Amino acid sequence: MQPDESSPAHERPEEKQHPTKTAGLTDTKALGQKFLASLKFSTLRKRSWRTKASLFLVLAAIISSFATYAALTETPPFGNDPRTVITLLNIDLIFLLLLVALIAKRIVAIWSGRKRGIAGSHLHVRLVYIFSFLAAVPTIIMTVFSAFFFHFGVQTWFSEHVKTAINESLAVAESYLEEHQQVIRADTMAMAADLDRQADIFLAKPKALEAIMETQSQIRNLPEAIIFQKNGHVIARSSLTISLAFENVPSYALNEAEQGDVVLMLGEKKDRVRALVKLQNFEDSYLFVGRMVDSKVLAHLSSTAAAVEDYSDLQASYAGLQITVTMLFVVVGLLMLLAAIWLSLVLARELVMPISELISTSDRVRSGDLTARVPEEKSFEEFEYLAKSFNRMTQQIQQQRDELISANRQIDLRRRLTESVLKGVSSGVIGLDESGNINLSNASADLLLSQKSDITGRHIFDVLPELKDLLERAYSRPGKITQQEIILESQEKEASGRRIFLFRASLEPLAEQQKGIILTFDDITEFQSAQRKAAWSDVARRIAHEIKNPLTPIQLSAERLKRKYLGQIHEDKETFTTCTETIIRHVEDIGRMVDEFSSFARMPEPNLKEMSLVKEIRDALLLPQQAHSDIRITISVEPSCEKVRVELDAVQIRQVMNNLIQNSVDSIRTKLELDPSRQAEIRIVIARNTPDEIFVAVTDNGMGLPSGESPERLTEPYVTHKTKGTGLGLAIVKKIMEDHRGRLLLTVPEEFKKIKGWSELGGATLILTFPLKIETTHQAIKQEVA
Repeated sequence: MQPDESSPAHERPEEKQHPTKTAGLTDTKALGQKFLASLKFSTLRKRSWRTKASLFLVLAAIISSFATYAALTETPPFGNDPRTVITLLNIDLIFLLLLVALIAKRIVAIWSGRKRGIAGSHLHVRLVYIFSFLAAVPTIIMTVFSAFFFHFGVQTWFSEHVKTAINESLAVAESYLEEHQQVIRADTMAMAADLDRQADIFLAKPKALEAIMETQSQIRNLPEAIIFQKNGHVIARSSLTISLAFENVPSYALNEAEQGDVVLMLGEKKDRVRALVKLQNFEDSYLFVGRMVDSKVLAHLSSTAAAVEDYSDLQASYAGLQITVTMLFVVVGLLMLLAAIWLSLVLARELVMPISELISTSDRVRSGDLTARVPEEKSFEEFEYLAKSFNRMTQQIQQQRDELISANRQIDLRRRLTESVLKGVSSGVIGLDESGNINLSNASADLLLSQKSDITGRHIFDVLPELKDLLERAYSRPGKITQQEIILESQEKEASGRRIFLFRASLEPLAEQQKGIILTFDDITEFQSAQRKAAWSDVARRIAHEIKNPLTPIQLSAERLKRKYLGQIHEDKETFTTCTETIIRHVEDIGRMVDEFSSFARMPEPNLKEMSLVKEIRDALLLPQQAHSDIRITISVEPSCEKVRVELDAVQIRQVMNNLIQNSVDSIRTKLELDPSRQAEIRIVIARNTPDEIFVAVTDNGMGLPSGESPERLTEPYVTHKTKGTGLGLAIVKKIMEDHRGRLLLTVPEEFKKIKGWSELGGATLILTFPLKIETTHQAIKQEVA
């Protein structure tokens, strides 16, 4: 037998990774089922490749987290392989980073949509908060409780009871083995002592040595015994010593035996206890014995020792192990949490997108785009039904709007036709509702009533309070026309005074159980004036014909009586003379009046010729200036008017100026009777008021126009306030100006007062206007005294 220098004292059992058992597997499976359930509706719609890739990533992350958990708990097919756990953990970290990037992108998109005010973005954010919270709470609870369960579970492993049990088990096993070793040690030392005492005999008789070896092995229950030298030479052995010959003795055992100690060891098959001792009386010889030990006891002893060693190692690395496992739980929990958050984002998007589409489409409809429609293919039946209902509603609104537009077009066409008709009507037309508010008026109504703004919407009594009696009679006679002549004060500057209007009112049905008044009216002032002029013209013609014939004989007879009988009358001669002269004078006055009647009745058509207005006016003033030298008559002409030529009849213009000057003279004479010291003056002004019109103003410092009489009334025939007046002067002047397409103004409009050099003398001011054909420049008025 040769000793083995490299063999170890004893082989150690293989190290084993202790399994870690945690709680929370049930919660994790429930979360996975929830994920799959929430994923079910997503597969019903066509997805873009980005959505499909995100879904695949989430599914892979969930599968990886389940695999990691199974590897940690050594669930089949995973075993006790740390490299598998590390690999799965690295994969989890990769999925974790990808999910963080994916979720961050979605959150940025949601936040950006909220900043831009996209429809439904606020609801989207709220749903993300709610779903993320609902998804995070179970995952966090599961992770925290798993870590706590691991901590408390490991704490129970390292409790004092467990430590005592493990240590006492090892002590019992070691005591049992030590007891065997002490027995074999004592037997070995006794056997060695017996051999050393008889060493001389045994060396001389080798057979006696073998016999004693057999006897000693049987007596001491050492079935295996052998004496060998250090070089491996066997000196003697027992009959049952077979396995000892094939076992190598470690060198450290030989060295310890050299010191005189008994070296105890286990056999190579772990089923025997060996003992080695040096024989002192034998030359370089050793006694090597063996005794059988129960293999189960040795196996339990080995397992107990290995378990105690592992327990000690685990206790030494407890803090690091707790951190590692906790981090594993955290990684898996984060992975599940991120997957749940992503699913919550997807679910929130699926819920918000139909609402956002509905809101945006509603905004388009509100802005007038009735062709907007909501996509009807939805993930949820409720949203699909809502989309279909909204589209049907929008379609109905569009149809109704088209019908309304068509009806409004017809109404607008009729309205335009009515407005066109009303615009072409010279009569004023006003429509009233039941409350008396004006709901319709044409341009002629505003013009005739001198209204600067539209009267629609105002109450009729605010515009025409004089119509109260007419409207009351119209309401009492529905369907019949009621008319009335009403005199109104005109507000126009150029036609101030009273105007006569003929109003006609009719109560007509407007709608169901509603009635309104239709008012039509005309300005009949000129019509009545023309009627009166025509009537007076006929009267004047008849009077001139009937009166003028006897006037001549009467005048001749009175003159003949004066010549023939004046010399024959001796008594009361003065009375005769006075009577005849009175007859002759009054006949002349009547003749003069007849001439005026005749002139008014037979007003000839003007013979219009283009000539200088200024020259004709100056010529017309020559005779009055000489006849009334006590009155200062002046003329002021704007320089630009000197060369202005106007179409006029010179004879009629002289008649106009004579009538106006005579009226001024009569008014001044009456004023002088009241105030003789007053300076009498008549001023004629010729200037331009507009580019296409020239005017002649006659102003004096006499009595002025009669108060309490409208200017229009003064121009009617036979309206006079003078003692010997016929009332035809202004009527003739107005007729001549109308024939010249001009105007006679008895009041001064405001725009005339703004002309440079304009002034009035305080009496009456009458203005004649003539239309022009040429343009001149307005300049300062040139004063010219005749």
